[in-house]
Amino acid sequence: GMGGVGKTTIAKAVYNDISYRFDGSSFLNNVRERSKDNALQLQQELLHGSLKGKSLKVSNMDEGIQMIKRSLSSKRVLVVFDDVDDLMQLENLAEERSWFGPRSRIIITTRHKHFLTQYGVQESYEVPKLHDAEAIELFSWWAFKQNLPNEIYKNLSYQAVDYAKGLPLALKVLG
Repeated sequence: GMGGVGKTTIAKAVYNDISYRFDGSSFLNNVRERSKDNALQLQQELLHGSLKGKSLKVSNMDEGIQMIKRSLSSKRVLVVFDDVDDLMQLENLAEERSWFGPRSRIIITTRHKHFLTQYGVQESYEVPKLHDAEAIELFSWWAFKQNLPNEIYKNLSYQAVDYAKGLPLALKVLG
């Protein structure tokens, strides 16, 4: 889905709802930006979360790959890779399914549907923009702390909702 539509929010909600069902879990946020400078830190976070807080020191990327394969290939883990836009960003984190144990789940948020196809994703979900009624309610909660705007702010509220084009983040900011 497009930026601001709620991909990360949905992924966090799913993660928080089901992570207890797995041997370990890890939510790696903002992978696109962080993989440029902190790819080693992403590997360590993946291992730390997936191994229930065990601290493993990773010295370099190749060692990290081997630790991920060795430590997680027999575990049922839940991993969220948030805001990914290139296969290279996952190369050192989850290049192959075999790196994770059976019945593990990998959730990837991205703006680029073609990336998911390249990675071999089995199921995808495109987050739709909000309909007008949902949009006015979300805007009103942020702007007025109630589900509908007061009559005197109704026209202005509908203008803001029209301007935001159904994007929850824009509605929140405008509210």
